Amino acid sequence: MSFQSLLRSIVDGCGGGIGVALMGNDGIPIDQALADSDAARTLEEEFGAAGVEFGRILEEIRKASDALGGGDVRETVVSLERFSLIFHGVDEDYFLVLALLPDGNLGKARYLLRRHLPAIRDEL
Repeated sequence: MSFQSLLRSIVDGCGGGIGVALMGNDGIPIDQALADSDAARTLEEEFGAAGVEFGRILEEIRKASDALGGGDVRETVVSLERFSLIFHGVDEDYFLVLALLPDGNLGKARYLLRRHLPAIRDEL
């Protein structure tokens, strides 16, 4: 299964998904899938830039976790007014980020990210 089909099944299956991307730790998207919606079209142009900015924040979270002896950061959720972002680590070099509408199904989105993680790792 390709990255595109894996990402598509996540964004389409979670209910309220706007878009999902596989990104390097530098925040640059490797591949992405966007829902067919106005929210996705608005986010499309900014997804890469936001990934770089949030990649920096995730690096700071990793440093804080190391200082506390907390281990690897598995998941981070940032709730914003217009959408939520779910960051899920794939390995030490990559992470997934899913944008979800405020009324989207956060639990199902988190589940689908975890469920598809082994297949995404296999594609790397």
